[in-house]
Amino acid sequence: MSDDKPQQGPKIEIQEVYKIFGPDPDAAMQRVKQGVGKDELLDESGHTIGLRDISLDIQQGETFVVMGLSGSGKSTLIRHINRLIEPTSGRILVDGDDVLQMNEQELLDLRRHQMSMVFQRFALLPHKTVLDNTAYGLELAGVDQDEAHERARKQIDLVGLSGVENQFPKQLSGGMQQRVGLARALATDADILLMDEAFSALDPLIRTDMQDQLLDLQHNLHKTIVFITHDLDEALKLGDHIAILKDGELRQFGGPEEILLHPADDYVTSFVQDVNRGRVVTVGSICTGMPTLGLGEATRDAARRALEGGRDDAVYVLDGDGRPAGVITAAVLEAATGDDWLRDRSNLAECPSTGHRTVIEQMLPMVDSNDVPVAVVDAEGRFVGAVSRHTAIGALAKSPEELRAEAEAERGSSAGPAAGDRNQATA
Repeated sequence: MSDDKPQQGPKIEIQEVYKIFGPDPDAAMQRVKQGVGKDELLDESGHTIGLRDISLDIQQGETFVVMGLSGSGKSTLIRHINRLIEPTSGRILVDGDDVLQMNEQELLDLRRHQMSMVFQRFALLPHKTVLDNTAYGLELAGVDQDEAHERARKQIDLVGLSGVENQFPKQLSGGMQQRVGLARALATDADILLMDEAFSALDPLIRTDMQDQLLDLQHNLHKTIVFITHDLDEALKLGDHIAILKDGELRQFGGPEEILLHPADDYVTSFVQDVNRGRVVTVGSICTGMPTLGLGEATRDAARRALEGGRDDAVYVLDGDGRPAGVITAAVLEAATGDDWLRDRSNLAECPSTGHRTVIEQMLPMVDSNDVPVAVVDAEGRFVGAVSRHTAIGALAKSPEELRAEAEAERGSSAGPAAGDRNQATA
């Protein structure tokens, strides 16, 4: 997943999009808006619900994954973004411009200059070399051949294919062919990459390699990527945000950790039940508050009160910048001979700490080897909470059903989202 970057507003806005397939979709829309189900609509009128009331914001520079099983509507959705498919109702905005209001030339310019698409089947031209395939989109856009080849060579190098520029697709492995497809998409320097099941046809090892390649490229390029997949592991690995579709409906939207820790319904629960949460969930999402004292405030009485009020027999002492300076435990307090003794960080117990982006699996050895909870710090090293052995194991051991029940209880005890809040599941 891409690094945290300042957001500049939605790059792509999908607003209340419906797609009905059939001879009279406008008439069928009335039944759909009345709540008729997919099977019922098909039986009574022969129409199929492709998408039902989808609203999503996709931010500049993020990898946004849309996932679901066959027939969920995910490929239909991505083809609405560049208007390969026309919606029955709704709006699609790119950089604030309504794609549905574009004329033929404006739409052609959008597809050639602002968006590139990478398909599951590599769609390479068999009679053209790697170099020519990569430069093909540029030449269609009117770029001089020499310049197109120069730009294509840079992208070929970027995806690790230097040396095969003059080979033909049939001479390449499946993974290499997909790299050519990716290089061709990157060559136009489009802001948006639409990737429809791009790695699904690859062998597992090659697929993993391509996922890693995409992560490396995204770390440097910060494209806005809309990635379609039916594989949750792939979605969790690549996605900054994930939208899960079923029968054309949005069942849940959120970050990978949110979906794993708080599945919205039984359908999402069935997806996440076999996922190793320890490889995805970060300690920043499970850390809890701990008693803390400033380094200058660490008196015996203050430490004693904090220890009595805490749950883990430890008090974190923070320096003037909010960074952990050490830990006061019962043993430290017993050894203290005066208030000044506690204010010297060299007399405090060692403070184990880890970054908030560390996944649980990586920090378990640290939790096991320390008697006090592990401090969790932000990118600047400031204390944000701590993770105990009990907390870490609990996050891994609880079933998705238990996590969902906890999330529902939390939602029931707090105010709901503001009216019109975007990116909420429709279920």
